[in-house]
Amino acid sequence: MSPLEPAAVRRVAIIGGSRIPFARSDGPYATASNQEMLTAALNGLVERYRLRGRGAVGEFVAGAVLKHSRDFNLARETVLGSALDPRTPAYDIQQACGTGLQAVIAAANKIALGQTESAIAGGADTASDAPLGVNDTLRKVLLEARRAKSLGARLKALAKVRPGHLVPDIPRNAEPRTGLSMGEHAAITARAWGISRRAQDELAATSHQRLAAAYERGFFQDLVVPFRGLARDQNLRPGSTVEKLAELKPVFGLDGPEPTMTAGNSTPLTDGAAVVLLASEEWAEERGLEPLAYLTAYETAAVDFVAGDVAGGEDGLLMAPAYAVPRMLERAGLGIEDFDLVEVHEAFASQVLATLAAWEKQGLAPVDRARLNVAGSSLATGHPFAATGARIVATLAKLLAERDAPARGLISVCAAGGQGVTAILERA
Repeated sequence: MSPLEPAAVRRVAIIGGSRIPFARSDGPYATASNQEMLTAALNGLVERYRLRGRGAVGEFVAGAVLKHSRDFNLARETVLGSALDPRTPAYDIQQACGTGLQAVIAAANKIALGQTESAIAGGADTASDAPLGVNDTLRKVLLEARRAKSLGARLKALAKVRPGHLVPDIPRNAEPRTGLSMGEHAAITARAWGISRRAQDELAATSHQRLAAAYERGFFQDLVVPFRGLARDQNLRPGSTVEKLAELKPVFGLDGPEPTMTAGNSTPLTDGAAVVLLASEEWAEERGLEPLAYLTAYETAAVDFVAGDVAGGEDGLLMAPAYAVPRMLERAGLGIEDFDLVEVHEAFASQVLATLAAWEKQGLAPVDRARLNVAGSSLATGHPFAATGARIVATLAKLLAERDAPARGLISVCAAGGQGVTAILERA
């Protein structure tokens, strides 16, 4: 083959994953940085798969949504502080809540094209240690003082500082284009699709019950590494029921009739990190590692949540997977009925239910609820933005590997900015 000829596309194997237990914000990880959490998850993977030594892994790609200036070059700094060989190249990536899955896709593409034999992908986020910005007026004054050519000019600039300028800019969970929080956007979509309160609470209770059952049977033993005193996801409520959730007051959509979204059927602010090991089949075989599954397709999409059909529900902030999945399935020649397992990121119970309804409206078969998020999902685990995609990939890959026969799984992740990242995993 000529060096200029494109390499044959190879199958990308998912070998395993590692994550720390997810914690509610301002809890056990309140003082843990993105780098510290991501390092803990990465070290768990290095130890489990004996990845120490020069050239053990070709590349590390990861990201975070809420980043401090100290998180500059986060992925590379994480490598340098971890048990992975310091010669391992690394780079950052960010696509809001789709970051973890997009990192997996970026790493998979290089493996598929023969540019590397193995890679680790994932992400971390802390809602506890969120960066605080300098008041913008104060920032401009300080820059003016820095540019001053004389002491007098510098003092003149600094004299403009007022007490109100010392109040920091605190990050908000709001879309810059609309000023609405993700929850408020989801409430608009919930009303448009007629998603009931009981249906949301049922989905949330099921998520907790299934996650608890997965922990009890030891499913996460080789996927979760203890960190700062936690061995399980802190948000998990094994005793969750529809009746208990029904007692909670709505917190989103309060400006509309009969609001349905509560803290119980919405994902809490969360801290955590997760990573996934990917490789070529040859790399895995040489090391005696059995792939859990293979990443075979992926698709992204975006909606116009500013000027599109938001009130009608078609272009809600978190509805992009409603378009990405049908496109991906058409390209793959598959239908929903061809999937043994379906993983839909639970940013909000209402968003999951609206997405399922939108798929049906576009002609896809209904999702069998017995196949949906069978080991629980974000409503129970929590949702550290950039870590969620890697968590889902590792969880689904292992679930597929538990089956004796060939199996196929679907992943759907919605993201801020009106985006969606989706993928297909298969077990031969």
